[in-house]
Amino acid sequence: MKIALGSDHAGFLYKEALKKMLLAQGHEIIDCGTDSLEVTNYPKYIIAAAQKVASGECERAIVLGGSGNGEAIAANKVPGIRCALAWNEETARLSRAHNNANVLSLGERMLSLETAQELVALWLKTPFEFGRHERRLEELARYEQQKKL
Repeated sequence: MKIALGSDHAGFLYKEALKKMLLAQGHEIIDCGTDSLEVTNYPKYIIAAAQKVASGECERAIVLGGSGNGEAIAANKVPGIRCALAWNEETARLSRAHNNANVLSLGERMLSLETAQELVALWLKTPFEFGRHERRLEELARYEQQKKL
């Protein structure tokens, strides 16, 4: 799978660790930055990663910051993105199964690295369930295109 990664300084260490893990699993990675622990603003890195998914260049993206909240907000500004903030297995699984999330947001200050790795693995393997969930996503897509439900 082709996956974009993006983080600010507060998510940098986990981004680097997840990149190694994903490459070892055979995924193709596009790293949208940042490339150090130097304090920086997250929007440009997160939006760049989300745009890779929206354009079809990548199938999914994983974005990271201190809490993951700002990163989820930034990613969701990109049309076509359904970014979910996950903090445990259930939130990661449901973000895919019910919401077909194409971007996952994680907070480095909120999770152990081991938990973050487990959530990423679960999120990547969980399929979308379609059914009743599909019509809800269609409503969101219509709103995004026409700004009305």
